[in-house]
Amino acid sequence: MATTIRLSSETRNRLARLKSTSRETYDEVLNKLFALVPGGDEEGQYTRAFLVGLLSARLDFKEGRVVDHERVKKRSDL
Repeated sequence: MATTIRLSSETRNRLARLKSTSRETYDEVLNKLFALVPGGDEEGQYTRAFLVGLLSARLDFKEGRVVDHERVKKRSDL
C-alpha cells in the first residue's frame, strides 16, 4: 500500500542527493536511512523513548548544542 507524504522542497532535494541511481525510489532511500538507526544492543531492543532520546542527543551534538566535559568540570570548580 502506498501513501503520499508532504515534504519541503529542501527535504526532497536532500533525499534526491542520497539516491545511488536516478531510478532509486525515495522509499528505498528512506529505508537505507532507517537501517542506520540502531535497534538495540547485546542487552536487548531499544525502547521507542530511548531511540528518540538517542537520535535527539546525536542531533544536539552535531549542531553544537552540548557542553563538553572540560567546560562542565570548570563550572563545578567554581
